[in-house]
Amino acid sequence: MSLAKLLTKGALLFVFVVISLNVFVFTQNKSNEKIPAMPKLLSQREQMEVREGWLKKRLDTLVLPMMRRHSIAMWIVVNEEFNSDPATEYLVPPMPIVGSRDFFIFVDAGSEKLEKIAIVRYAEERLKNHYEMKSVSRDKIAETLRATVAKYNPRTIALNYNGSRGQQNGLSHASYKFLAESLGADAEKKFVSAANFLVEFFDTRLAEELEHYRTAVLVTEILTRRAFSGEVITPGKTTVGDVRWWFLQQINNLGLTTWFQPDLRVQRQAKTVATNQQFLSVADESIILERGDVIHIDCGLNYMGLSTDWQKHAYILRAGEKDVPDGLKNALKNTNRLQDGIFERARAEMTGAEVYERAMAEMKRQNIEAMIYSHPIGTHGHGLGASIDFRKAIGGAEERLRLGSYTSIELNTSSIVAEWNNQKVTIMAEDDAVMTEKGFEFIRPRQTEFYLIR
Repeated sequence: MSLAKLLTKGALLFVFVVISLNVFVFTQNKSNEKIPAMPKLLSQREQMEVREGWLKKRLDTLVLPMMRRHSIAMWIVVNEEFNSDPATEYLVPPMPIVGSRDFFIFVDAGSEKLEKIAIVRYAEERLKNHYEMKSVSRDKIAETLRATVAKYNPRTIALNYNGSRGQQNGLSHASYKFLAESLGADAEKKFVSAANFLVEFFDTRLAEELEHYRTAVLVTEILTRRAFSGEVITPGKTTVGDVRWWFLQQINNLGLTTWFQPDLRVQRQAKTVATNQQFLSVADESIILERGDVIHIDCGLNYMGLSTDWQKHAYILRAGEKDVPDGLKNALKNTNRLQDGIFERARAEMTGAEVYERAMAEMKRQNIEAMIYSHPIGTHGHGLGASIDFRKAIGGAEERLRLGSYTSIELNTSSIVAEWNNQKVTIMAEDDAVMTEKGFEFIRPRQTEFYLIR
């Protein structure tokens, strides 16, 4: 073959390769065009500065009025090393508290200023920004505690015990005994539960937190979209465990943590999905994801002391398919209708039970099989506050929705899918929302279309 022919053939091959690469790049970009860019997260030092500002505002403006609403004259939070009270993180700058037993005391002394005393084993510079700090040796703690309580002689002493949820029960039996023995029998008679106070404390959000919570939810969405894409899933090869551990590794890479393991569920044509306590069971890690699967993820993370909770669906296209079957699209629309049923009715100061009853009445009118199990979120993934939940016995049904607080709108509908030989498919959704003057507002846009995996 002549040199001219070789050069011509080589040039054609080069053009073909370039065009192919451009098509590949375009396809990749096009398939991911809806995935937002990862936002810049604050450094540890930046987080400390922002969260200290939140702490100052909470202690200076919120705690004292809350104590008065709940008839609390003194509130004592006891923190044990390796057994931290859930309230501690939101009462001190975000750092470890490592004394064997430290005390944070809040006093309504009758003025417009909250008295704040920290009796700690080890001095900490940033605690001084917020407390009158008393760093004492271990053998002086009981004496210092007794003198502090005697100085104010409070009518009531609220302690974190005797609640229905873990966040309300941070006081251990050993620490209760230490308080009772150190303060004496007369003081012990003044002990009351801080459980109801803690509901308001944990469910009250600062306006400044919302910007950062939006970032946390955005990060959760980005990781979810990437997990449910060709970046992570190869049909017939990738397992449920591969997706779960990819997700956990990404959270770790970002320097974040999670409050629960990401769970996946898989629904397949002509395959019955087991149930556990009325919900579809979590898929085993060994299950291989196949074409035609409807896959679901339940995930969340922690950032800036705030937690997210997020559920989304993807569909793995069969060979020759370009889109999701219409029956599955309708199933997702039914779940969107259930979300609408809540958003159109829920307003601040309504109880969770009221919202539940009204939304479910609308679903009955529309002949949609539905379940609602929405819960407060914010400082904790399963927070304290108003729950909109079919399990009426769960604490929170009679609580009222607070303006500015966050709720994880968690629910599902089950629909017959004609393309799956009239098999019933359940579409679960979970989106974090904030209560505004006009009702709930999603932190991020809800899912109205399946994520597609080709």
